Amino acid sequence: MESKYSVNLLPRAYRDLDGIYTYIAETLLEPGLGVKLAESLEEAIISLETMPRRGALRKTGVYANRGYRQLFVGNFTVMYRIEELRKRVFIVTIRYSKSHF
Repeated sequence: MESKYSVNLLPRAYRDLDGIYTYIAETLLEPGLGVKLAESLEEAIISLETMPRRGALRKTGVYANRGYRQLFVGNFTVMYRIEELRKRVFIVTIRYSKSHF
């Protein structure tokens, strides 16, 4: 059985997650949808504890060809990197997939 990795959200990723919820809940006036999306993102992020390499290596955009991986959740991209020696996953940012980053 593969050992678990610790998953850490960097400050930017926390702000991104909060901003996504706030936009949906307050701007679009859909707090229930905001909660569901935040829960989906959190569930996908937590799944990286046991399957950190499930996301594809990033080959385009800002994080291309530098060892970053991306995980798609609905219309959002979770960008992360893996530190194999210490068995850690760092969530770098969460972005709307249709934005060009």
